[in-house]
Amino acid sequence: MYFAIVGTRDNPIYELDLPTPASSSAPNTSLKRDSVSDQKHLSQFIVHSALDIVEESMWGTNQMYLKVVDRFNEHHVSAYVTPSGAKLMLVHDAVGGDIRAFFVDVHELYVKMLMNPFSEINGSIGSQQFDAKVRALVRKHL
Repeated sequence: MYFAIVGTRDNPIYELDLPTPASSSAPNTSLKRDSVSDQKHLSQFIVHSALDIVEESMWGTNQMYLKVVDRFNEHHVSAYVTPSGAKLMLVHDAVGGDIRAFFVDVHELYVKMLMNPFSEINGSIGSQQFDAKVRALVRKHL
């Protein structure tokens, strides 16, 4: 599972790569590390390729949650567009969990983070507290 917040200039603002249960049960070897690295790059590629579809879809609807916008093999890409134009993108294996509630809660966290006068709208998010809260939301909803 891979989650990313993409800014209005299509720049990555935040990334979270979570291992799937199948990959985390394998023994810790260098082959596993290479596989995890390849999986992260594949997820980044999938999100990047789905951005065009999200940008086309966001002009055709007034909904912020766009549901599953793209599929690549067994991976599904769900998207949520904020009023400011930032895109929340989730690459997941199956349509399970409450993805909409996850996106709404992360959007609320993102807005609270932007209310900080020292944060920039398209600036990278490096806060450990933000990361911990997003991981907690993943456990709660997904």
